[in-house]
Amino acid sequence: MKVLVTGGKGQLGYDVLNELARRNIPAVGVDIDEMDITDGASVERVLREAAPDAVIHCAAYTAVDAAEDNEALCRRVNAEGTRNIASVCKALDMKMLYISTDYVFGGEGDRPWEPEDEREPRSVYGQTKYEGELAVQELLDKYFIVRIAWVFGINGKNFVKTMLKLAENHDTIRVVNDQFGSPTYTFDLARLLVDMVLTEKYGIYHATNEGSCSWYEFACAVFKEAGVAVNVVPVSTAEYGAKAKRPANSRMNKDKLTRMGFDRLPPWQDALKRYVRLLSGR
Repeated sequence: MKVLVTGGKGQLGYDVLNELARRNIPAVGVDIDEMDITDGASVERVLREAAPDAVIHCAAYTAVDAAEDNEALCRRVNAEGTRNIASVCKALDMKMLYISTDYVFGGEGDRPWEPEDEREPRSVYGQTKYEGELAVQELLDKYFIVRIAWVFGINGKNFVKTMLKLAENHDTIRVVNDQFGSPTYTFDLARLLVDMVLTEKYGIYHATNEGSCSWYEFACAVFKEAGVAVNVVPVSTAEYGAKAKRPANSRMNKDKLTRMGFDRLPPWQDALKRYVRLLSGR
């Protein structure tokens, strides 16, 4: 088995490549300098030369608010770029694992979303990731679609790093308290993704660390774990006023992982503890 990972310099791709290396699985990591996924010819050339058995597609346009003003670029990366990869995977008979998002759902209610639930994205980012899902489903039989949420890892920007950075210069921090989901540590997620791509258990999956919380609760846990004293003020989504619409309910049902024989991720609190320890060098 040989695996090509897109977005190799990004938060998730970085940990996926490390996990493959830990298992001595031959891997090729590419980012925009090595393969522009919006250029079909570039995708075909690189995949033909690398000749992997599977592609784990982590690359994406993920600036959710900026996407509202850059819809064409966001679509070119998330939808058309994904279609380019899926087309070559089909032609060369390669497996494809596509990383998707909780943002493909409308976000109402409090029931955890099932993998087969109707998709009703409310933002440009969510819509383009949905279009990426459709491209994969339309073109391929040998595919995994893995929806993730609230990701944090050692490489790149994330909520945990942002909170700790803000606390350096602010006594009070406002955090949304009416959006609920599950934090996801890329170190843990990478293990699952590699486990998955080694199988032929194709389909749509949800993968986050176990448990759920609000962003406010997540922030409080970050500061407690890091031993940082700061006043965290809960605010509503409306009060916070972000440009793009976020799902109020990002909880996702992960029972399919168990049914298909995959190990689920540890509780998010355990993941956060390990992550903050790593960040602080303890």
